[in-house]
Amino acid sequence: MERYNNLNKQYINGHWKDGSEDDHIQDINPFDNSVLLEFKCAGLGELNEAYEAAHQAAKTWSATLPQERRDILLKAAAILEARKDEFAEWIAKEAGGAHAKGEVEVMLAREVILEASSFPSRMHGQILASSTPGKESRVYRKPLGVIGIISPWNFPVHLSMRSIAPALACGNTIVVKPASQTPATGGTLLAKLFEEAGLPAGVFNVVVGKSSVIGDPFVQHPTPKMISFTGSTPVGQNIGKLAGEGLKKVALELGGNNVFIVLEDADIDQAVAGGMMGKFMHQGQICMAVNRFLVHEKVYDEFRDKLVARTKELKVGDPLQRETDIGPLIDEKQVKRIQKDVEESIAQGAKLEFGGQAEGAVLYPTVLSQVRNDMPIAQNEIFGPVAALIPFKDDEEMLRLANELNFGLSGALHTRNVERGVQLARQVETGMIHVNDQSVNDEPNAPFGGEKESGMGRFGGEWVIEEMTRVQWVTVQHTPREYPI
Repeated sequence: MERYNNLNKQYINGHWKDGSEDDHIQDINPFDNSVLLEFKCAGLGELNEAYEAAHQAAKTWSATLPQERRDILLKAAAILEARKDEFAEWIAKEAGGAHAKGEVEVMLAREVILEASSFPSRMHGQILASSTPGKESRVYRKPLGVIGIISPWNFPVHLSMRSIAPALACGNTIVVKPASQTPATGGTLLAKLFEEAGLPAGVFNVVVGKSSVIGDPFVQHPTPKMISFTGSTPVGQNIGKLAGEGLKKVALELGGNNVFIVLEDADIDQAVAGGMMGKFMHQGQICMAVNRFLVHEKVYDEFRDKLVARTKELKVGDPLQRETDIGPLIDEKQVKRIQKDVEESIAQGAKLEFGGQAEGAVLYPTVLSQVRNDMPIAQNEIFGPVAALIPFKDDEEMLRLANELNFGLSGALHTRNVERGVQLARQVETGMIHVNDQSVNDEPNAPFGGEKESGMGRFGGEWVIEEMTRVQWVTVQHTPREYPI
């Protein structure tokens, strides 16, 4: 099986071509700053062409038999499995993901495709009771049409696929705009995958361009009926505003400030193990990553000491090396942003227990204790390998600390009393929370999404089918009806 090539092109209506803009996007390896690919940028011409191709293809793709859509998705899943090492290598080179992260991401993307392959036969309509004699009341479920997908750089294969596979399975056509930092893993590599699986031309299109040129027009274009976006809250708020002006549906998975709660009766060793995963996987560059550790004061010292000891064992370096735990952040700008928050928090009273130093885009894993909710490292989404530990004295204070910031994506809570844990977890204002686990959980048949400024809409299972389809009410009057006029 030959490796995919020509990944530095636009993919529009089944053709690979250069963009028309004079500007270029360089795809940079964040670990060694080498240039992986160079794209000639798409402009408004390519954007219009891609949306028109998707619009024309929608007429036939929506009418494709469910088993035909299913079989293409199943073939894509099989190809992804066969090419998993190639995809994982690209994740390491382009997104800085360690080997274990790449394997997990490819596995998650494959699971999303497999779950979506069942959607063509799950788009159920209904027959409703009617209050009118002789009337049959039907509800039909149909695709939306064209969906615009804007994908992020942190988990580009999985988080792109989370929208791509359900959209295609439900009979929609798509235009994808990947993040400029990960144009291959978030866009062209996935287009190659579905091209190889036999997806018809025009159903899947990719435009790689500068957001300053095609960003707002991508959302404002009259063709797409829905915009699916995963990324930061400020950008998502603007997308929601622009989409609202066009009365488009949106699915917005935005920032998180996720809490990891350790109650006084928790299994501390298990909590530390979960905390390491939830905080340091992919250098903390995950929307679900732990942002704040809320730890009961009775077990605070024990948890801190054990977390610091485990953090010191992490291997830092080149993500292409299998033993590496912590690779680079996506760029040095992110390192400087996080270090600034760390320094300001220390100046306000936080204590540096370990780490803090950086080499290029690599920020060493860091632990801060004596953190308060009003410090920058707690207020802001970290999106990096810094653990911020906040003590609390009772359940009331814990819930206040957990809920007073305006985010609510994911979370975790550790206790030996499971039912108490569930009752407290349900009071945390978040779309997802996991008892005796960590915050980074995503299963393709479960509802994924946040509350407050962490977004709106849900991915996964029947919930994403609802997001990516529309219903039409059709009635049939079988017997003559008596009218009052």
